Amino acid sequence: TFKIGLLCLWPFGAEIRSTESPTGCIRIPLNLIWLLCGGLWAWFVHVVFGCLLFITVIGIPFAKQHFKMAGLSLAPFGKDVILNF
Repeated sequence: TFKIGLLCLWPFGAEIRSTESPTGCIRIPLNLIWLLCGGLWAWFVHVVFGCLLFITVIGIPFAKQHFKMAGLSLAPFGKDVILNF
């Protein structure tokens, strides 16, 4: 989705917030479809890269961003990316 792309483009200074959307309960089936069509794979890759980056001191800020992206990759519907510059 575009939310994940926005977070990948500007990871530092971005915040993920849960939103109350007027769609209501439709986000649950959308998140399940997302998980089955590649969301689980994206989550796994971000967690692995986050663990690898935590090994070095320089990689710790980047690892935190990967864990942030992993959370969004798991269930992107019902969440917004807020840029704080």
